[in-house]
Amino acid sequence: QVQLVESGGGSVQAGGSLRLSCAASGDMFSRYVLAWFRQAPGKEREFVVAISWSGGSTDYEDSVKGRFTISRDNAKNTLYLQMNSLKPEDTAVYYCAARLLDGSRRVSDYWYWGQGTQVTVSS
Repeated sequence: QVQLVESGGGSVQAGGSLRLSCAASGDMFSRYVLAWFRQAPGKEREFVVAISWSGGSTDYEDSVKGRFTISRDNAKNTLYLQMNSLKPEDTAVYYCAARLLDGSRRVSDYWYWGQGTQVTVSS
């Protein structure tokens, strides 16, 4: 079982940056595939990026490639998302999620979820 708690959200202007963190508690953190999803008002939750248990493999959704960077520190049981060049369309609640086995872009494949942190980007 893994408990996930996101932090670092806030309000920024377009072009700005934010760094999200996801602190995990529980067993076997280093064995989990971790991901960030987001959900904008009135829209379905969507995949943003995932990272393998070792951090050696990542998978980015096209709209965030080159702007967002995912990383993890297994010694600190923490997942990060560095978001640069933010756009108004990045506005959403951002969730971290965890699963064992392989990476996936599907919401239903993830076993554990945080409560989310709001990111608001103004133009």
